[in-house]
Amino acid sequence: MADKLIKAITKDGFLRIYAVDATETVNKAQKYHSLSAVCSAALGRLLSAGLMMGAMLKGDDPTLTLQIKGDGPIGMLVAVSDSKGNVKGYCANPQVDIPLKPNGKLDVGGAVGSGMLGIIKDLKMREPYIGQVPLQTGEIGDDLAFYYMQSEQTPSVVALGVLIDRDYSVKCAGGYIIQVMPECDEQTLSKLENSIQNMMSVTEMLSNNMSVTDMINYVMLGFDTEILEESDVRYNCDCSLDRMERAIVSLGKEQIKEIIEDTGEAEICCHFCDRKYTFDTNKLIDLMKSAK
Repeated sequence: MADKLIKAITKDGFLRIYAVDATETVNKAQKYHSLSAVCSAALGRLLSAGLMMGAMLKGDDPTLTLQIKGDGPIGMLVAVSDSKGNVKGYCANPQVDIPLKPNGKLDVGGAVGSGMLGIIKDLKMREPYIGQVPLQTGEIGDDLAFYYMQSEQTPSVVALGVLIDRDYSVKCAGGYIIQVMPECDEQTLSKLENSIQNMMSVTEMLSNNMSVTDMINYVMLGFDTEILEESDVRYNCDCSLDRMERAIVSLGKEQIKEIIEDTGEAEICCHFCDRKYTFDTNKLIDLMKSAK
């Protein structure tokens, strides 16, 4: 069954809501990268956020890149999304395994460590927008909420969750983002702050077989909310032979010549789906003719 994302808004326009069930998306990432449990949780949270943030993009074929550079054992985390429901991602050290927290939960913050969160929005205009903030907890949801407040001056509730099964498959994954619009009044803001205090976690909602619509209704209980759009979302790597050939051509004649003389072939592995592309000597010679 396809993963779903829903955009909604309160009828007074004060709050904007995005919610996603990204279970199959994160399962696909787990299989591509053979992720450990804590890596599935960390990358799964980032992919879920990427899908929702991609849905916020406007313009002609825009893309959004989320980068977490922490000093924890997991290394760099990356998710790239667009406005059409596609996301892909990877982590530098996909098999990291660290002890659980005292409460028995996966220690995503410990795996990520301290560092920076970077967000690049390429709206296909002159220059991409680049925002960067220090990581607050490494738990990803908190860090994105901090980013929205610091870089976009948009108070936001960001809740993300990934539940890993005993066989390391992803039992459920998803999240929601509630954003406070500039015209929001104090009464609505207080009501929102009170309502999120005792809310079920994302994984509790999804484990209870809540649909994305159910999640929106639960999270926005007491608010008059209108669903604007529902769409399918997915893990989708768009790598191709043509793209890899262009990457080799971009190296230039001299470097391609060195590869031919040193090894006689080249292999490129896609970060996002681990697919390998191999180019023999004859192919490299052809590509060298096209290079500068």
